[in-house]
This record gives sequence, structure tokens and C-alpha cells, in this order.
Amino acid sequence: MTLNVEMITFDCADPEGLAQWWAKALGGDVNPVAVEQYVVLIRPDGPRFGFQRVDTPTPGKNRVHVDFAVADVEAEVKRLIGLGATEVGRHSLGQEYNWVVLADPDGNAFCVAAGE
Repeated sequence: MTLNVEMITFDCADPEGLAQWWAKALGGDVNPVAVEQYVVLIRPDGPRFGFQRVDTPTPGKNRVHVDFAVADVEAEVKRLIGLGATEVGRHSLGQEYNWVVLADPDGNAFCVAAGE
């Protein structure tokens, strides 16, 4: 038996707005679901992202986050900040592996690192 990633879901205050932001960041089409509190971002080359309205944000640090790999980390970080992301920190494991932690407009953390 194999698990396949179906969707990564974010709790948020504004599902439509956050889905639109991620659509600009990743590409894809925003698809409102029949139930008003849910929105799904359909991506052509990756798992879907789901956004569900919650009454109160999760306190403290995310327990799960998404890591993205890009050819040019600095250019991608600049692009994402231009869209409204916030840089949270920079980390490394030795000199070979570095990554940047960002937060989307709703405060959800995600990482950007060098890769294919």
C-alpha cells in the first residue's frame, strides 16, 4: 500500500484570498467548493492546496509546513516577498544546504531551498 499526497490544507481566516495568493505564488486555478468555508487550489504539477476557514488561528509555530525547491533561491524569495510573503529566517546545515523560511499573508510558514 502506498500513500499519495492528495492535498495540503491550510486553516485560515480568508480561504478565497489566501488561495488567490498561493495561485499567484505557485500557479494554478482557484476552485471554490460547494461548502462556503472551503477553497481548493488546483495545480497542474503538484498536490492540491486546500484552504478552510477557521474561527481562530492556530497559536504558535506551524507543526507542519511545505518545503519548496527552486533553481534561484534569492530570486524566488524576492518574488514571493513582492507578492506579500514575509521573510521569517534563514538556516543552513553546513555550507551545502541553505533555506529561507517565509510566511504567507495569513502567517503560515513555508521554506524555499535550492533544488531542481
